[in-house]
Amino acid sequence: MNVPTVCVKRAFKYRFYPTDAQAAELSRTFGCVRKVYNMALAARTEAWVRQERVNYNQTSALLTAWKKTEELAFLNDVSSVPLQQCLRHLQAAFTNFFGKRAKYPRFKSRKKSRKSAEYTTSGFRFRQGKLTLAKMTEPLDIVWSRPLPQNAKPSTVTVSQDASGRWFVSLLVEDPSVTPLPATGQAVGVDVGLDHLLTLSTGEKIANPRHERRDRARLAQAQRELSRKAAGSNNRAKARKKVARVHAKIAGRRRDHLHKLTTRLVRENQTLVIEDLTVRTMVRNRKLARAISDAAWAEFRSLLEYKAAWYGREVIAVDRFFPSSRLCSACGTLAQSMPLHVRTWTCDSCGTTHDRDVNAAKNLLAAGLAVTVCGAGVRPQRKTPGGQSATKQKPSQRKP
Repeated sequence: MNVPTVCVKRAFKYRFYPTDAQAAELSRTFGCVRKVYNMALAARTEAWVRQERVNYNQTSALLTAWKKTEELAFLNDVSSVPLQQCLRHLQAAFTNFFGKRAKYPRFKSRKKSRKSAEYTTSGFRFRQGKLTLAKMTEPLDIVWSRPLPQNAKPSTVTVSQDASGRWFVSLLVEDPSVTPLPATGQAVGVDVGLDHLLTLSTGEKIANPRHERRDRARLAQAQRELSRKAAGSNNRAKARKKVARVHAKIAGRRRDHLHKLTTRLVRENQTLVIEDLTVRTMVRNRKLARAISDAAWAEFRSLLEYKAAWYGREVIAVDRFFPSSRLCSACGTLAQSMPLHVRTWTCDSCGTTHDRDVNAAKNLLAAGLAVTVCGAGVRPQRKTPGGQSATKQKPSQRKP
């Protein structure tokens, strides 16, 4: 049986250094994109109150009318492609809202929202490794830190600037090198934690690098300096960028470590079983919020799922209420309670001494494999984008 080849579209992100003219043009574009998005959102919200529906075509017609007014004539000074793209993004946001996959779209803030603009093929020229955007005469000075796929033709280009002032360009291209890996019979259960970032059902424990803790003193110093600066001053803007640079360094190290870790797990295992945690709820715990955010469990799952989809692997998410830590992986006895400070425990029925995290990973693996064999038909859970979600399973409780 021949498996159809699906060409994966992949984004390659690079840093670039714009000239003063290019930086000014892009800053104007960011502002116009934000302005059009907010105006279109306001128009759709007003129509929503009147119980009317406004779609992308109608907001596009509104954009044409706005450009003809004297007050908004400055919208003609930037490329029209990013402005149309932001209307498409707004349409996608409303589609997700009506599909109950997201909250109602919010207005973009000048200070807090991400500065970005998306160009389609009519808004840029890519020839001989040089990228030139619309309304610009010179190509961008891009640092090609890794090569693009051979004969790559970008379908979209996204330019962005982060809080620390760095400029990035992301090129979306088809990558024929992403193909399913050879099948392997390996399956592994993965339990996330704080003392150890990951604990595998094989008994391997992966240390938690605690990236934020390494720079906590430097971050605190930068934040104290920021708090002493007058609001709206140039010194405050400089201090804010200094804080953002520390955060960017921490996030970069964290992302690099998670990429290497998830790539290794996907390459080595055919089936990966994880726990369906609600990280958004867990970070409400004031004592653990900082450590959970630094561990980036949600980002780990996201990376694992899309890489598994790329390379023909399977990710199974076991229900968050499954008592993986309290269940004896040897005999199936369920312990009555298991406080967080208990790291090892002995089963009253069989006398087996368990490491809490290794035992949880083994139980997750067993539950995930049971789902693949028996199916999850008792209490169906939502399917995740990259894997199958397991049901809530009630373990057998044996009396000693």
